[in-house]
Amino acid sequence: MDHENQLKDYVQQVEEGILQLLPSIETRPSQLHSAMTYSLKAGGKRLRPVLLMATSELFGNTIDALPAAVAVECLHSYTLIHDDLPCMDDSDLRRGKPSCHKQFDEATAVLAGDALLTHAFQILGTAYEATPNTAAKLVVILSNAAGSQHLIGGQMEDIINEGGNADPETLEYIHKNKTAALLTASLHMGAVLGGANTTQIEKILQLGECLGITFQIVDDLLDQSSNVADLGKPIQSDTANKKTTYLSVHGTENAQQRVKSLKQQATSLCEEIAGTDSFLEWLSHKMAMRSN
Repeated sequence: MDHENQLKDYVQQVEEGILQLLPSIETRPSQLHSAMTYSLKAGGKRLRPVLLMATSELFGNTIDALPAAVAVECLHSYTLIHDDLPCMDDSDLRRGKPSCHKQFDEATAVLAGDALLTHAFQILGTAYEATPNTAAKLVVILSNAAGSQHLIGGQMEDIINEGGNADPETLEYIHKNKTAALLTASLHMGAVLGGANTTQIEKILQLGECLGITFQIVDDLLDQSSNVADLGKPIQSDTANKKTTYLSVHGTENAQQRVKSLKQQATSLCEEIAGTDSFLEWLSHKMAMRSN
């Protein structure tokens, strides 16, 4: 199977998994479950669950990785719903569609995000009940990545430093935690499900941080150079919201050079982990070169 079709296959599995593992919109309260489904099914690249599943297969998994992949996407969708709220980034668009709080209302969006966050751990607890040690490891990895010292902590620092006055060290902290932590956790969870050894997991963690920082810098670049139709959300919102970005601290040219350097680093790590011409290497290049 070529890598493009492999990606489509992973994404299709994730879409089917979402339908299987998320409460239907008919489940009471219907408005809440409709909002959860709306946000999860609004599109998106499914990068995090794909990375999880691909890493799991890379190490020859015998445990089904799909529930963990859906759990990660539930948690990721919760962060997007809350990011778009008026008290955060106040964004009316997400993936080319009205944000959850615009499609429904602000209270429903808050609760839908809360419910998706909670549901992620419900999936892990129930789907891996037969392998409690694995379930515990997955819960620890995901909760650590999503907690106050990583994802939420990065978001807090991002808010505190609005105005563009953050120093380079603070910006790196924000990127490593707000963005890279969940990407790294996805790879880490896949490695655990696949039975990777300690050395392999260490390489996976390095790759996750590399991909996460790349993803955020590319996001900053696209916010300045793309358009609403391609990006699927308002452009130049970072400037409007006075966000500290890689561009505001280091400039566009340095941002482009950092992406190039990180891409080379990711290639080396992928080759150490999976050999040459792996799906993981192909996807890491695709992430660095994305246009939306």
